[in-house]
Amino acid sequence: MTNQSVAVIQRDITDDVSSKIEELQEGGLVIPENYNYANALKSAFFALENVKDRQQRPALQVCSKSSIANTLLDMVTQGLSPAKTQCYFIVYGDQLQLNRSYFGTQAVLKRLSKVKDIWANVIFDGDVFDYEIDGGREKLVKHETNFLNRDNPILGAYAVVKTSEDEEILTVMTMKEITASWSQAKTKNVQNKFPQEMAKRTVINRAAKAFINTSHDDDNLIQAINNSTADEYENERRDITPEENQAHIEENANQEIIDIDDSPKETETLEEKQEVIDAEDTQKEEQTREEKKQASQAELGLDF
Repeated sequence: MTNQSVAVIQRDITDDVSSKIEELQEGGLVIPENYNYANALKSAFFALENVKDRQQRPALQVCSKSSIANTLLDMVTQGLSPAKTQCYFIVYGDQLQLNRSYFGTQAVLKRLSKVKDIWANVIFDGDVFDYEIDGGREKLVKHETNFLNRDNPILGAYAVVKTSEDEEILTVMTMKEITASWSQAKTKNVQNKFPQEMAKRTVINRAAKAFINTSHDDDNLIQAINNSTADEYENERRDITPEENQAHIEENANQEIIDIDDSPKETETLEEKQEVIDAEDTQKEEQTREEKKQASQAELGLDF
C-alpha cells in the first residue's frame, strides 16, 4: 500500500468519523472540553501505522474500512487518545478493535456524571489490608504498606470509585480471582512481565462495570465504553469461523454504525506490542511517583 493510498484512506475515514460525531453531538453527545477529536484522530492514524497482524501486514491494509471507522468512532465518543496511552488498537480477523488502557478506563469513568474519581492499588504480601461490609457494600478500613513490600508476591488488588456524593465504593479481587481473569487469554507475556499494572487494570474494569451499566449518561457513550470493555476481556487470539466472527462483530458493534462499502480481507491476529508499551508507561509513572514520595519523606526526616 502506497503512502498516497494511506493518505486517501485516512482522509475518507476521518471525514466519515467527523461527520458522525457532529451528528451525535446534535443528538446530545458531549465531548470533553479539553478534547480535540481532530488531533486524536491524527494520533490514532499515526499509531495505526505501527499496528500489524501476525503476518506483519499493516492494519490499514488488512482491516476493513468500516471497522476502522467504527473503532475510531468509539475512541472519539469516549474522549480517548492514543497519544496519552489511553487506548491502543488490535487486529482481530479483518476487524480493527479498540482496547482501553488503565489510564483510559480512569478517564472514561470520570466522564460519567455520578463518578468523581477512581483509583486502584495492589496488595502485597506483608501489607496490612482490612475491609468490612457496611450496609451491604464493601468498605476500605485501612491499607498499610512498605516500600520493600513491592518486591513481595501480589495478594490481590482493589479499586475505589468516588461518587459525586463523595461516597467511596470499594471493589476487591484476590490474586486468584485476577489470575482467573487473565486465564481467558492464551498469551500471558504482558501479565507476567507487568503483573502490578495488569492487576490494577483488571480490578478497575471490574469496578467500572456496575457504574457503566447503571449510568444515565448518553447511550452512545455507554455503548462505546461497553464495546471497548468487551474487547478488553476478549484479549486473545481465537480460531474462529467466518460465521462466528460475524456473530461476534454484530453482537459488539456500536449502535451508531459507519457503513463503508469495501471488501474485507481474510486474516486473523492479535497485537500485544501496544499493551506492553501501555504497561511500561504505567510502571514508569509509578516509579516516578514513588521516587518523589521518597524525596519528600527524606526532606522531612521521615523513615520509609
